[in-house]
Amino acid sequence: MRALALDIGDATIGVAVSDLLGLTAQGVETIRRTSAKDDLKRLGELVAQFEATTFVIGLPKNMDGTEGSRCELVRKFAAKIGAALPDVKQIFWDERLSTVAASKALIAADVSRRKRKRVIDKMAAVYILQGWLDAN
Repeated sequence: MRALALDIGDATIGVAVSDLLGLTAQGVETIRRTSAKDDLKRLGELVAQFEATTFVIGLPKNMDGTEGSRCELVRKFAAKIGAALPDVKQIFWDERLSTVAASKALIAADVSRRKRKRVIDKMAAVYILQGWLDAN
């Protein structure tokens, strides 16, 4: 049983996958969003490739824990995912500061600004998934 984490943004979707034991998260890719149809098709391919049974979807809550307009957009896209891939369970996970943590880790690793921009969403998905794995 593997889980895929999604960091859903306007232009990209960061994707991470758990290992077979459910202990660690690894970055998979950053999907460049073109259309909902293409995005869902790629997610379906990743579900099949990794035999994923769960999506851990980052929920970008406000710092005070409330849900704003970004959460609404994520939930709307998650509903489309659920309709397209109904056999994959969805879990929403508080992703506050995941992008900040990913950015700090990439800076500490001396990754160039240009490369950070290409991988930040994938790394944020890793932080989301690892947080969920550690809690379960």
